[in-house]
Amino acid sequence: MPDSFPIVLPMLPVAGGTAGACSSGSCGTQPGSAGDSCSSGGGCCGGSSNAVEIEGFLPTGHQRLPRWLKRNVPKGNADHFTDRLLQELRLTTVCEEAKCPNRMECYSQKTATFMILGDVCTRPCGFCSVSKGKTSTLEADEPDRVAEAAARLGLKHVVITSVTRDDLPDGGAEHFYRSVLAVRERCGAAVEVLTPDFLGKPGALERVVEASPEVFNHNTETVPRLYREVRGRKSQYSWTLGLLKRVKELNPSIKTKSGLMLGLGETRDELLDTLADLVDVNCDMLTLGQYLQPTLEHLPVKRFVPPEEFDEYGRLARAMGFSQVSSGPLVRSSYHAREMAEQS
Repeated sequence: MPDSFPIVLPMLPVAGGTAGACSSGSCGTQPGSAGDSCSSGGGCCGGSSNAVEIEGFLPTGHQRLPRWLKRNVPKGNADHFTDRLLQELRLTTVCEEAKCPNRMECYSQKTATFMILGDVCTRPCGFCSVSKGKTSTLEADEPDRVAEAAARLGLKHVVITSVTRDDLPDGGAEHFYRSVLAVRERCGAAVEVLTPDFLGKPGALERVVEASPEVFNHNTETVPRLYREVRGRKSQYSWTLGLLKRVKELNPSIKTKSGLMLGLGETRDELLDTLADLVDVNCDMLTLGQYLQPTLEHLPVKRFVPPEEFDEYGRLARAMGFSQVSSGPLVRSSYHAREMAEQS
């Protein structure tokens, strides 16, 4: 699975109102100053739009989601342009594969988080609906196609993520390396990578760091007690911390970033202890968002965390030492990533 926040079922129209919460992947910040915690009230897209509710299965039955899980859908045709370009270049985005609730806004702004290494994952995470099964052969020209899309979209900050490929000797590290260099050469954009843990494959992490991405993102996803249930048997909390620490050791100039989903049954103390662990390994940026159950076969939502609590966690995280924090119900890993990186 890609190390990004989970997905939701298709969004359906509801009557009246405007979006209740700012939003954010793989998608992390709300409108305005990057790093401010998300709060209820106001739409994140600006201008007039239609209100929609994110539809999903709830642990208490088929009731409506909380009012703050409503948002504005932008008007215009730029989302169609982005979608057509991605189809033309045969590219996959985590926006579509993970059905990110912000994909329409991002597409309308001609942005996307590119997902490389195919669209089939080798790990059965309990929260992610990216396809699992037989993987495909890597396409040698994929890095160049990503770079072409970035250039034609006029991107200044490009986010590249991937499915997890435990079947590859290097976990796909070389493909990440080539993608970063191709984007930089083609359009000069800053690059953020959102990687899997590479399962400790020798030299894999070092190869990605060698490309010197401006931001290295690896999501923690949840607290240690829930790691096996949420991320599966192959993932370990210590690997996540060790990876982020190692990136800083290899290249201190690279900004590191991580994110967690809330609402999976974690306690307040567990969350704050996890944030302290991330500070201890010099993680620069943090995203916190609400977990939303994609299908009945995935982990249920244990709790819908209100915007006010996300605000509080954002304030606490900044006080703990994170240079940039985006915290809100619809925050995702790489939404508004450029603003967050530039202000860190």
